[in-house]
Amino acid sequence: MKNYVIEPLKPEEYHKCSNIWNMQTQPLSLQWKEEIESGNRLVFIYKINGEFIAEGALVLDTGDPDYTIRGKRVYVSRMIVKKEYRNRGIGSEILAFLINKAQEMGFNEMTIGVDKNNTTALHLYRKFGFTEVLFDGTDENGEYYKLMKRI
Repeated sequence: MKNYVIEPLKPEEYHKCSNIWNMQTQPLSLQWKEEIESGNRLVFIYKINGEFIAEGALVLDTGDPDYTIRGKRVYVSRMIVKKEYRNRGIGSEILAFLINKAQEMGFNEMTIGVDKNNTTALHLYRKFGFTEVLFDGTDENGEYYKLMKRI
């Protein structure tokens, strides 16, 4: 049995997320840090024996009503598992945790954005009920969906 915990990220430990993903090459890294500090982005870290292995976040206000509606709809962001730990069910554990957390916070809808070519993520999100397509289109990063789940 894995010795793991999922717990809120302390803002002063944000730099430890670099164990999961490359903060230097991610242009939104600073914006996410500011959102964490302001309380708009709630990040939860999956740790095994204290090591940062994966993360998922709930964003309260994205400025896009497809993604967030104050008090009603919350956005799932940065669902990411460290490469060597993928395909072990960790993503499912984090997503289940985030759904439960959003319910506890009083939300009744959750949204997520996913690239159309990310078949692994699409499969996971559909398995968890993110089946309502709010948007099917393209931006500067390619083709993607905005998906919603009622909770």
